Amino acid sequence: MTDDQKTKKALILDTAREIKVEKWTPAEIDQLRRRLIAEHGEAGKTGSDYIAEVLKDAGHRVLLTLQEEAEEQYEEEFEDLLHFKTLEDAEVSIMRLDELMLKFRAQGEHAAVQRVLNVARLGKRRAEMIARNHKVEPHKREEKVEIANWFRIWLETPDAFFDWLDVRKKSPEFRAKFPEAEEIPE
Repeated sequence: MTDDQKTKKALILDTAREIKVEKWTPAEIDQLRRRLIAEHGEAGKTGSDYIAEVLKDAGHRVLLTLQEEAEEQYEEEFEDLLHFKTLEDAEVSIMRLDELMLKFRAQGEHAAVQRVLNVARLGKRRAEMIARNHKVEPHKREEKVEIANWFRIWLETPDAFFDWLDVRKKSPEFRAKFPEAEEIPE
């Protein structure tokens, strides 16, 4: 079969098989693009976005951003991370986010740090959404307002959050609003 008879998609996939990489990052995609031009001339000219799309559609792992790479690399760390059915669940979720943030900062994993912040922002938005839902019972809505506030404060001042939370949970206002909240050992 001549190059003219092959489809561009087939050229991309054949050349990709020759290169043999496990995951396609922008550098590998660019290498593939240049190789297509070198080997097939005008018939091999195509854009990196199209190449990435063809590779994804064919089941190849394509990671175009640092964020995607961090998501792939640390997927199990982020799995099942957000829980805030109760105040205690929310506190555990934020503790876990904080642990991940410290770990990734120490490792210099900036994209993973951004993912932690994005998960926390998602938690805040979800809590706010539930708090505004008038179908949810008033006490649960109040809890979600409190939880959204916790996420907000953690996002703004993560280093001071747990000290603030200890003080908050001991406050008369908090105790009156949430008497069922777990007692804090002195």
